[in-house]
This record gives sequence, structure tokens and C-alpha cells, in this order.
Amino acid sequence: ALDNVQKQCTIKVDMDTITTTTLRNNLADAIDEVTKKNYLLVAKRGKITSALVSIDLFEDLIALSNKKYLASIKKAREEYKKGDIFSHQQVFGEV
Repeated sequence: ALDNVQKQCTIKVDMDTITTTTLRNNLADAIDEVTKKNYLLVAKRGKITSALVSIDLFEDLIALSNKKYLASIKKAREEYKKGDIFSHQQVFGEV
């Protein structure tokens, strides 16, 4: 059945797409494919309308859309470049 999904997926600009009909008929296999490739684009009547994404990619996208999170990463990188870091002992003490 996975071969069926792969055969019916079309490649557009190096992106994997699947039609809504194929998705409906092969949902479990499509989910397996998402697990391997991180995403599948879903086309309805020839137009890409949505995407199935792996949970890891989804969590990354959510994190990247959070401006405070991005600012904290930038600040941490700047502190690291300045040498403003903590040792394992300072952070965790006697574990």
C-alpha cells in the first residue's frame, strides 16, 4: 500500500504532494510517509491546500513562530560568543 501512495504522489518543485482522494484511501500509509519525510503537501482539485507534518517539524515551526523564544536564542548565542557561560557544576551543582 505504501508503494501505492508513493506512486500517486506527484513531485512539484522537489516537494511531495498527495491528492485528497489518495490521502483518504491511504491515510495510514501517508502518515508513515510523513514520519519518514517530515511532511506531505495535500492537493485538492490540483491546488495545494494544506500539509501533513511530523510532530517534530510542527513543534519546530511553533517554536520558530514564538518571537520571545527566538529572542532568547539570539541572546544566548551572543552571551556564548562573549564567553558569558556557565559550567556544568554551576548549572547542575552536585547531581
